Amino acid sequence: MLLQAARHVAAGQQYPKGALYLVPTPIGNLADISLRAVHVLDLVDAVACEDTRVSGQLLRHLGIDKPLMAVHQHNEVGAAQRVLALLQDGQRVAYVSDAGTPAVSDPGAHLVAAVQAAGLPVVPLAGPSAVTTALSAAGDVHAQGFRFLGFLPAKGAARQTALREALSSQASLVLFEAPHRIADLAADLGAVCPAGTITLCRELSKQFEEIATLPVGGLAAWLDAGPHRQRGEFVLVVHASGAAPDDAELSPAARALLAELVCHMPVKKAAGLVADLTGLPRKALYDAAQRCRNEADAQPD
Repeated sequence: MLLQAARHVAAGQQYPKGALYLVPTPIGNLADISLRAVHVLDLVDAVACEDTRVSGQLLRHLGIDKPLMAVHQHNEVGAAQRVLALLQDGQRVAYVSDAGTPAVSDPGAHLVAAVQAAGLPVVPLAGPSAVTTALSAAGDVHAQGFRFLGFLPAKGAARQTALREALSSQASLVLFEAPHRIADLAADLGAVCPAGTITLCRELSKQFEEIATLPVGGLAAWLDAGPHRQRGEFVLVVHASGAAPDDAELSPAARALLAELVCHMPVKKAAGLVADLTGLPRKALYDAAQRCRNEADAQPD
């Protein structure tokens, strides 16, 4: 019944031979798979996948039997050549990651680039994404777009530097994190932007899904409130409101250094130099440097 429904709804689309089909798969709830995704998985000649065990189980649930080939982060460059050989032979190949949209913080980018370089078509399907799912639940009304960073560096100092740099814009910031590092990330966020707001999504679309919007300073306590809260998969949206400090939060020393530098170099270069020296957000420093330049220009000769 499912395959018949998928064919009925999706078969009107053109599905060229010799094409790579990027098929998003559910991030938790199997019911989130689209009828078009089911139809393509049933139509293709082979399925390339991040993990043949995970994708094999999905296909069995759907009643589909296809040859599987592993294409993951450790073999993607070499495996891409095997996929190309199938495409050049006129076969249709689907690519799926373990969950969500391929090549978005998952393998797939090298494969897509190789197919495009060979002049063969790549057909992306719309579907499940942890990034957009979390953003829709965040309600960040002050955001000017969003920035997706995926997994931050594992080292604490590198992670804080990456956060400071990313939080200098007025965009929502979307992060992924593993359960064994979520407490460390909460501590680093508290150090970098304690007055900010965050939406934490745990186990999105799964049976024990939890979504909470709270002050960044309260994230560590939320995680400690129950033994299950540091388990599972995490997507975090750091809200733009309150994420980046304004000029009033810059130290007098930073403002004095900016005032001196803008007398000798462009505003952007001055802000970048102070950002490199202090780790402060570039956006706040640029705004402060521009004010310093305007004040200097307004002074009589």
